[in-house]
Amino acid sequence: MGEGNHLPAKSAVGQPKGRLMWVFGGAAFAVVASGLLMQYVRSTTTKAASEAPPAGTSRVSTAKKPEILARVGDESITYDAVAEEAVKRYGREVLDDLIHRLIIQQACEKHKINVSEQEITEEISRIAKRFNLDVAQWLQMLQAERNISPIQYRQSVIFPMIALKKLAGEEVEITEQEMKEAFVRNYGPRVKARMIMFDNQRRAQEGWDLADKNPEDFEKLAAKLSIDPSSRALGGQIPPIAKYNGNETFEKCAFKLKPGEISGVIEVRPSTFVILKCEGRTEPVVTDIEEVRNTLYDELKESKIQSEVAKLFDQIKKQTIVDNYLTQTSNRPERTANGTGAPGGVQPASGVQPKKSANAASAPSKTNRN
Repeated sequence: MGEGNHLPAKSAVGQPKGRLMWVFGGAAFAVVASGLLMQYVRSTTTKAASEAPPAGTSRVSTAKKPEILARVGDESITYDAVAEEAVKRYGREVLDDLIHRLIIQQACEKHKINVSEQEITEEISRIAKRFNLDVAQWLQMLQAERNISPIQYRQSVIFPMIALKKLAGEEVEITEQEMKEAFVRNYGPRVKARMIMFDNQRRAQEGWDLADKNPEDFEKLAAKLSIDPSSRALGGQIPPIAKYNGNETFEKCAFKLKPGEISGVIEVRPSTFVILKCEGRTEPVVTDIEEVRNTLYDELKESKIQSEVAKLFDQIKKQTIVDNYLTQTSNRPERTANGTGAPGGVQPASGVQPKKSANAASAPSKTNRN
């Protein structure tokens, strides 16, 4: 396809490109967005928790003597010593994974939802086909480039993805307006541009003054002034800007520009400002939505299911009581003076106060907002 009708990558002012999308596929985007790092999730075709040891127990806790893993001279390094060091380094991450595993397992059991081995196999085949690979090639690539074994991929990625999809349901409504916007976003004309990014409005204004006086030096100014490393290395060049891609203010300003014209200072998010220089438009190859209607529908459906999966998992987490003794936190409801429960987010398990997030910086007022 030509440059005007490929699937859009996020622009330089949005998310970084190529973020794990080839690994997970489908609803796993939502799993990642929800903070799920499921390296240790285990699947089953019947009761999801049947193979797991009771929470809080160890597979080697009944051993009479610690297993020796190495000897250094006359001294031994035991399994317990390695386990203790591993907990110090990676315990929080691994424990979160196991907590997420049990949350999904319990939800599946509650709703009598099963995921069969055949479903997992078919989903892997479907994802591999999307990347024009056979299953063996796909699994080899995951092993080589992401160090994910075939078993780990089945149990840690595909099983939770399918389980959450089933819990969320796959019935979604796609409107004609959404179809039209997706067509423009994926196949419509785009603005070719260079960009200079700043983290301060004053410096952005100073940069604009220089660019306005010497528009032919925009590429050099971008290489010198921009705080965005990827575009700065290319003299400010960024992927062509599409409509309906997530930042309405940025897109409107870009599409108002004529070739060679420089924008005003655009606030794309708090404390982030950009200046654009237009270098023309791309020419779309696909001009009839009917040629790609089925593809667009499938993409929109998958995106909406991902969103529902993320919402559902957040809901399940809030409804499941979790006492994390490693981090000394709990999401049990607060107790009032009379002993009744009151809603209250994550609470410290032993008097540890959760950190408070800093307030977002106030946006300066003198910016281009149209």
